[in-house]
Amino acid sequence: MKKIFINGIVYTGKDIKQAFVVEDNIFTYVGNNQDALAQLNDEDELIDLDHKFVCAGFNDSHMHLLNLGQSLLYAKLNEHTNSLKDFKDYLRQYINDNPDLNWIIGRGWNQDLFTDEKRMPNKNDLDELSIDKPIFLARTCGHMVVVNSKALQIANIDAYSKSPLGGEIDFENGLLIDNAISLVKDLIPLPNKQDIQKMFLSAISHLNSFGITSVQSDDYHTFNGLDYKLIDEVLHELEKQNNLNIRIYEQSQFKDYESLKQFIDDGNLTSKGTNFFKTGPIKIVADGSLGSRSAALNKPYNDDPSTNGLLIYSDEELNSMVDYANKNKMQLAIHSIGDRCLDQILKAYELTLNNHPRENHRHGIVHCQITRKDQLEKLAELNMLIYAQTIFLDYDNQIVEDRVGKDLAKTSYNFKTLMNMGLNVSNGSDAPVETANVLKGMQCAITRSSLDKDNTYLIDQAFSVEEAIKSYTINGAYASFEENIKGLIQENYLADFVILDKDLFNVDVNKIKDIKVLKTYLNGKCVFSL
Repeated sequence: MKKIFINGIVYTGKDIKQAFVVEDNIFTYVGNNQDALAQLNDEDELIDLDHKFVCAGFNDSHMHLLNLGQSLLYAKLNEHTNSLKDFKDYLRQYINDNPDLNWIIGRGWNQDLFTDEKRMPNKNDLDELSIDKPIFLARTCGHMVVVNSKALQIANIDAYSKSPLGGEIDFENGLLIDNAISLVKDLIPLPNKQDIQKMFLSAISHLNSFGITSVQSDDYHTFNGLDYKLIDEVLHELEKQNNLNIRIYEQSQFKDYESLKQFIDDGNLTSKGTNFFKTGPIKIVADGSLGSRSAALNKPYNDDPSTNGLLIYSDEELNSMVDYANKNKMQLAIHSIGDRCLDQILKAYELTLNNHPRENHRHGIVHCQITRKDQLEKLAELNMLIYAQTIFLDYDNQIVEDRVGKDLAKTSYNFKTLMNMGLNVSNGSDAPVETANVLKGMQCAITRSSLDKDNTYLIDQAFSVEEAIKSYTINGAYASFEENIKGLIQENYLADFVILDKDLFNVDVNKIKDIKVLKTYLNGKCVFSL
C-alpha cells in the first residue's frame, strides 16, 4: 500500500514540490500532484497536505537522549530558574510530593537567570530543604552540580578533600565541577533495565513532538558504572518491538584510554548497526562549560580573573585516546568550548592524522564555541565537522562578552564563517542542556538573537532560512555518513518528514519559534500528531 501526499509546500532540501509518494518506508516519487495522483490505487491512502509546509525530519546532531529522559522524570529545574526563591520553593514542594524518593535529583538551574540573587545555589540553600536525604542538582550545562551536606557526608567529602584531576571541589558551597561530580554521582543507585527503557521512551516521545526523527546521542555515561552493553540491549529490544520511534547514531563516550580501547576491541565500529541504531563516533569531553566558567580558556575569564577553566585530560591522555580511535578507523567527536581546549584537540587531531592519514575521517568538534581566527583556519585545514548548537545563543548572547572579552567574542560562535570555509555545520540542542525545540534553534541561527530579547550578536554569522533547515537535516545526515539515505525528501530516501503549520520561507523570522509541528513521520509512519 502506498501513501500519496498532495497539495503541500514540500521543501525537498533542494527546491519546492507539491507532492510525494511513500511506499515500503521510502519516498518513491517526489514531484507534482498530477503525477502523484496517477499512482493512486484503491488500496492506497490519499493525504491532502492542505498547503502546509513539509521538510525532511529534523536531525539533532548532538544531544543526550537518556539524560533527557531522566530529566523529564525527575525534578524539572529548568522550569524554575527565574529566581533562587522559585528554585527553592519548587524543590520544597517536589520533596513533599515525593516522600518515597531516597535521593532528590534534578537538573536545569542557571544562576545567571536568577532575578533575585545573582549567585550559585549552595549547600546551605539545599540544607534548608532537607538534611536527611541527599540532594544532587545539576546545573543546566551538566558540568557543575550543587549538593547538600547529606550528599557530601555520604561521599566522605570534607574541607580537606582534594580535587581530582580535571575537576574541582568547592566544599564550602557544596559545588562540584566536571570530574569531581562523580564523587557523589557514583553513589546514586543505578536505574534498572525497565527504568532505562522508560527514560528512552519518554525522551523519544518528547523529541517526536518537535519533528525530530534522528538524533546523534551521547548516552553511555549518563550513569557512571552502567555497562554500555545494557544501553545497547535496551535500544535493540525497543527496535525489535517497533517502539524505537527515532533513529539513533550513538556518540560513544568513554572517559579513559582503557575503556575506549575495550569498546573498540569488542568489535564496535563507526556505522555498525541498523538504520535505527548505529554506533557513531567515539565521543570525548575535553573541557567544561562557559556558564559554569569551567570551559578551558588561554586567558583568565574576563568576569572572574581567578580562573581560566579546566582541561579534563593531559595532552598525553588525550593524544593516546584520539590516536587509538583514529588508527582503528573510528570517527571522533570531541567536546570543546574554550579556546585552550580547542588548541589541545587540534594538536591531537593533527598528530594522529599525520601518523594515520584518512581521506574521509569525518572527525569533528562538538560545540566549537570560543575560537580564535587561527583556530578557524586550522579547523578548515583539517576538514573538521562542526556540531553547532545555535540554541545556545538564546542564553550565551547575554554572557559571552562578559566571560571572554569583546575581542575573543568576535571570532567565537563563528558557524557561518566555518560553513563558508566549506565545513559541514550540523545543528543540535545538547538537550537537556537546552530545549530540543528545533524551531527555536533555527530562529537563533537566523536572527543571532535571544528568543525574547533584541540582543543580536555577530549578525554576519546569521544563517539563511535554507541554511538553518539544512543544518538540522542533510548536514546532520552527513555527520553520520547517511547523506545518501536521509535528510532530503528525494526518491529512494527514508520517508522521515515533518509537517508544519507555517511556511518557513514565508514567515517573520522572529516568529519561527511559534510555528507548530502538526505531524512527524518516521519510515512513513506518523509518530506524532498535534
